[in-house]
Amino acid sequence: MDRIIVYPGAIPLDSDLLNTNRNAMTALHGVIAAALGTSTVVDGLAVAAATPASMSITVAAGSITAFGAVDATGYGSLAADTAGSIVKMASLLQPVTLTLSAPLPAGYAVGYLVQAGFSETDLNPVVLPYYNAANPAMPYLGPSNSGAAQATLRAQRVAVQLKAGAAAPAGSQITPPVDPGFVALASIVVNNGTTQINPADIVANAALRQTVWKLPDLRPGYSFATAYTSSAAFVVPPGVTRVRATVIGGGGAGGWHSSQPGGGGGAGGRGEHWIAGLTPGASVAVTVGAAGLPGGGAATGGSGGSSSFGPYCSATGGAGGGGGTGGGVPQGGAGGTVSGASVYFYGGYGGDAYPASSRGGDGAGPGNGKGGSGSAPGANALGFGGGGGGGAPNTGGGAGGGGLVIVEY
Repeated sequence: MDRIIVYPGAIPLDSDLLNTNRNAMTALHGVIAAALGTSTVVDGLAVAAATPASMSITVAAGSITAFGAVDATGYGSLAADTAGSIVKMASLLQPVTLTLSAPLPAGYAVGYLVQAGFSETDLNPVVLPYYNAANPAMPYLGPSNSGAAQATLRAQRVAVQLKAGAAAPAGSQITPPVDPGFVALASIVVNNGTTQINPADIVANAALRQTVWKLPDLRPGYSFATAYTSSAAFVVPPGVTRVRATVIGGGGAGGWHSSQPGGGGGAGGRGEHWIAGLTPGASVAVTVGAAGLPGGGAATGGSGGSSSFGPYCSATGGAGGGGGTGGGVPQGGAGGTVSGASVYFYGGYGGDAYPASSRGGDGAGPGNGKGGSGSAPGANALGFGGGGGGGAPNTGGGAGGGGLVIVEY
């Protein structure tokens, strides 16, 4: 940032203060451009229906950026500066109320556009005293003692406008276009006979560039993670409002059959979910599904338990592999399912038994247990959510892998 230098005893110049203001504005350009870029960005300025409902809407306080000349016109005694362009920011400190009207012809409608733009205006005209060299005790009023008022503030404000299109038969009305230098905040269609504007009538501009996240909410991706292998509670840390949760259900155990090899256990389901709007300090229940366990004798393997992150997402465990004493080839257990997740992976089926080779079916999923052969039992799953291997004839199946919940924030 450039800084004006002054000295003791030197006659102060009006340009000293004017250039200080201009230099500060230019320095802020660097900060704003680095953070937001040079395209127009809106912060706040949300359009909402009035409360209580009426034919009015409100535009909330906020700000808007604009890229343009340093000073398109003279600034006090300084000449216009159009050689370079900078990002400027204008503010709207108080909400603005706008009133809409319904079209008169029956069956007609009119489209309204709410737009906002950067406005720079010289305000606050005052008749200023000027130094009178002939009689210092009697200052001139206005330049050359003309009595003319002069602006004393160059204000940067958000200009909010409501534009109405032409009334037309409902369904054929057209929302007016955005004016140069403005951006669309929202559009509203008002039909004949309308007496109040409701929230559902206001359609926000989805393409509007807005500062949705503030610096205290921003992190470089998901910087921290907690892995849960047993049920607990996740307490939302200070400053955190969004997390990514991964839930993996427990794996099913391999089956144990009295005369045939057992089926392999199914894998637990896996889901990933992005969650926003959390409250720091709030507690979210974390449930971790238990591993499916083989029975103490000839039986179908136990199913894995379900894992979940609060009410947001869950994954069921895999089913146990087939076993018991009945006839037929023991089947592999079904994989777990997922609900509520943004991305989900259903668990795979465990392998069916291989009677001809007296070999149990392999479990499903990563780190799954291998099926036993000859007289060997099925292997336990080593990975989270993996299915246990089915046992050889009249031999126990392997245990499934436990569930897992990972919370990244």
